[in-house]
Amino acid sequence: MSPLIGAFRHGGRLREAMAAYPDAPRPWLDLSTGVNPEPWTGQRAPADALRRLPDPLALVDLEAAAARAFGVADPGRVAAVAGAEAALRLLPSLIGGGEVALASPIYGGHREAWASPPPHMVASLDAPEVERADVLVLVNPNNPDGRRIARARLAALATERSDQGRWTVVDESFVEVAPELSVADLEIDRLVVLRSFGKFYGLPGARLGFLIGNKVFSREVRALLGDWPLSADALALGLGAYADDIWRSTARAWLASQTAQVDAALAEVGLKTIGGCDLFRWVEVPDAHGLFSRLCARGVLTRPFADRTDRLRIGLPSRSDFNRFCQDFRVTRA
Repeated sequence: MSPLIGAFRHGGRLREAMAAYPDAPRPWLDLSTGVNPEPWTGQRAPADALRRLPDPLALVDLEAAAARAFGVADPGRVAAVAGAEAALRLLPSLIGGGEVALASPIYGGHREAWASPPPHMVASLDAPEVERADVLVLVNPNNPDGRRIARARLAALATERSDQGRWTVVDESFVEVAPELSVADLEIDRLVVLRSFGKFYGLPGARLGFLIGNKVFSREVRALLGDWPLSADALALGLGAYADDIWRSTARAWLASQTAQVDAALAEVGLKTIGGCDLFRWVEVPDAHGLFSRLCARGVLTRPFADRTDRLRIGLPSRSDFNRFCQDFRVTRA
């Protein structure tokens, strides 16, 4: 196993990688997260906005802009949070207390959030544990393997579970590249949807996300977080980006095109893409940990998995980094 132990928990640990591989070329190429490598470049908050508390009405405006972008008719169902991660960590204290099923494989943050009592890890939504679980948590499209659950199937499942008094949590952090899968617009009483801003818009440092639930539940979450859950920068970036329909459409098209080029480049060096979405690829390769280490030695950070020595998750490079991406993978596979 690589000396970069933190990489097996989640991506984005660039400082740790640089310390573990001090002789690697710089700058590093960070492919460890499923983040758009060509971010939205609109205006940030003006300097004077940082010298005062954010206006609570700006938060209302942002939630309305996000609701429109998500296709949610009632902005009162949308609660802005400091990243989808913040919301998923809150949920156990708000809707927990019974049996929990996590659709596996799943983002590690969900496993950590629902660690006590230990959740059921289910490989299929047809598993008996799903039917009896008080809370079902899944990611769609899934992280890390890109598994997709059709909107119609998920809507029917969430409706049935809600009628039985059971919760369904759908993490849609990557759904911007597959909007046809989203169930955020559906008004199902015990359905909670999480959305990420940073991944698709390429600005994860803004720490912005959203929880979408029934109106009473979302109001309770909003009250729990207080009047100022977001920074002035997060407010400004979200308001600008969610209003930019042209950028959103153009970005989706470019990401799809870049994904096809990445898959072709990986295939040329014998790496089989077996899943993912248009923000990351899920690759099958014997000795994935070894490939991860060799790439690190060249200043390229990917995402390995402690329990899957034959899988590697690879983010997309930018246009300017694509040639380096191809060269580094050729060398490490030679």
